[in-house]
Amino acid sequence: MTVNFISTEKAAPAIGPYSQGTIANNVIFTSGQLPIVPETGELIKGDIKKATKQSLDNVLAIIEAAGGKLTDIVKVNIYIKDLEDFAALNEVYEEFFKGHKPARSCVEVSRLPKDGDVEIEAIAII
Repeated sequence: MTVNFISTEKAAPAIGPYSQGTIANNVIFTSGQLPIVPETGELIKGDIKKATKQSLDNVLAIIEAAGGKLTDIVKVNIYIKDLEDFAALNEVYEEFFKGHKPARSCVEVSRLPKDGDVEIEAIAII
């Protein structure tokens, strides 16, 4: 099995000892993506819609850097600080995926790195 590490400037850099993603054979695994704007390093907080969109953009940038596309995503895991934001998150998520419906989990967590509001990771098959 061949494993390669993914790195792109179009997504937020890893904030620890890990890669933005890995690709093993034809499967892409992204690390969890906080809503960090890659160009500025700004963490989006206090607006779950903007935060969700940025996290999803970061996930897709990593998948694209590995040769994948949006419709290659088969599984998404979402970690959210407050499930009261679930409906707003879903609005952005549905618009982002444009009818593509990968399997998904969404769980409320007590705390995320950098005290973020949301973190999203995905698996894609190319």
